[in-house]
Amino acid sequence: MTDNAWPGDWLRGVLELCVMQALSAGPTYGYAIATELADRGLGVIKGGSLYPLLQRLEQAELVVSDWRAGDGGPGRKYFSLTPAGYAALAAQTHRWLEFTALTTALLTAHPAGGTR
Repeated sequence: MTDNAWPGDWLRGVLELCVMQALSAGPTYGYAIATELADRGLGVIKGGSLYPLLQRLEQAELVVSDWRAGDGGPGRKYFSLTPAGYAALAAQTHRWLEFTALTTALLTAHPAGGTR
């Protein structure tokens, strides 16, 4: 994880895509998703951001969920991508990569603080 928190606007713009990417490896639960994203450098993703996003993905039929018994503890709600979710992930990833290439080119065209 980075020492500085990423701007909230940046995270809001990419969180859905990153959550869907975390789910692409197979069914998992919210805390594991948040941990994976933090371990990959996004920082702490709070439940108040993650769970409403998962609910929106489920309402859009991109994700399904089911409760599973816990190993000696409470059950957990597992989330999985649907076929439509995998298709949306592929399409949105393609668009995101185009967007970041465009913005990278724009931001590196002239050195920051340079004059014209």
